[in-house]
Amino acid sequence: MLVDDGYPPAGTSWDELGELAGCSSKPIMRIERVVEEQGQEAVAGEVGSARERGFAGLKTIVAYRGGLDLDVLPRGGRAVLIEALEANEATGDPLPVQVHCGFGDSDLHLPRADPGWLKPLFEQFEATPFVLLHCYPFVREAGWLTHVYGNVWFDLSLTIPHVSRPAEALREALELAPVSKLLYASDAARTPELYLLAAMWWREALAEVLSEALQPPQAVEAARLILRENALALYRL
Repeated sequence: MLVDDGYPPAGTSWDELGELAGCSSKPIMRIERVVEEQGQEAVAGEVGSARERGFAGLKTIVAYRGGLDLDVLPRGGRAVLIEALEANEATGDPLPVQVHCGFGDSDLHLPRADPGWLKPLFEQFEATPFVLLHCYPFVREAGWLTHVYGNVWFDLSLTIPHVSRPAEALREALELAPVSKLLYASDAARTPELYLLAAMWWREALAEVLSEALQPPQAVEAARLILRENALALYRL
């Protein structure tokens, strides 16, 4: 499991969660939590040493802090994000950066969470792998971005298992995106059953959608990429 334990602050830690689940686990560093706990001056050092300290990736919730349009993002939030991305890329071996996109809790302004706003970042930090999380209702936009940019991946966590038609969301995701760019993820939090439901409904939706477009051997291989192999390669697991 790849675990962002940045919220809630007093929740189960990434290593404890792995022990409880009986599987390997690795942490994801939430950039905003570094600022909250250590101040902005700690960001470059924490991010720059993240890979050697065992982190599998970085994550930003800047969508909750003003939105993904950097032109209107509050100066402080933009400065933190750019500083973190610069420190990550300066290592010469940047970690994947997860970005919350699309729907979430009520304190998020949905139109400002469209991943299309991130286009300048993908071009400025072209050596950095970006992973768009959740994406609903901007699933097609996310799929297009992964089609156009070699350094962009996406998942439908939170979308599956929460939307009522998971297979339809997958169809939209794969209209343009190659199967090598879509990642399984559950975004399970607080409710243990979400781990099980996400895994079940992802498999069911993939079986339905991939069998429509591919012969059985190719459908199985595509499903294996989405459910496992893409993440193993991207996060070097």
